[in-house]
Amino acid sequence: MISIIIPAHNETANLDELLPCLDRLNNSTGLMEVVVALSATSAGYETRDQLESNFSVIRCSANGRALQMNEGAEVAKGEILAFMHADVRPPSDFLVNIRDAMDNGYDAGFFSYRFDSNSPLLRVNASFTGKDGFFTGGGDQCLFILKACFQALGKFDSRQVLMEDFEFFERMKKNRVSYTIIKNDLLVSARKYELNSYLRINLTNLLLVVMFRMGAPARRLKGIHDFMLKTEYQKPLG
Repeated sequence: MISIIIPAHNETANLDELLPCLDRLNNSTGLMEVVVALSATSAGYETRDQLESNFSVIRCSANGRALQMNEGAEVAKGEILAFMHADVRPPSDFLVNIRDAMDNGYDAGFFSYRFDSNSPLLRVNASFTGKDGFFTGGGDQCLFILKACFQALGKFDSRQVLMEDFEFFERMKKNRVSYTIIKNDLLVSARKYELNSYLRINLTNLLLVVMFRMGAPARRLKGIHDFMLKTEYQKPLG
């Protein structure tokens, strides 16, 4: 079984779209369960009746995406974990792609993606997500990994309040975990680009990745991110 783990903080509108989408995928495969891992202070979602027996919501002990994903993984029943942001929409053969990758001997993988925008500049950005490069490993690429491998690597570092996905990917590479990038685009929200400018987002991302690779502490990275970018914005895809 594949366990889809969705860390969420005040993402009701996006969950209202994403969960039925995942339910439709599961109806055709029966391969999936969904665990929504709400932050400690997130607006409640516990009473929503989106899915049936393959859907659960947990209230996490604190805020923080790394911690939420870890606590979601703890209750997950699947032997494969897939970590998905609430504002991402998977392709129709998402579950089959993951199962095929595992059957082909990979322990983990990511997906390419495109934005819900017609911007030529964002198409350029998205074109790099199908390649293994400097920015590979970001959360929008939906990491999937064998649960046993995830646990053996020590899970996400809950102290990593920003770029926990890149930090985990560094450990994957250091431990020579076999991974693939599936070139079947996820649909990712362009909401950050709509609230900020294209140039500001890209300069900030580059600065954060460079500083992360130079060993800057997570709290400093988070401070720079919050100073540079507006983030209090929720717009469902549609």
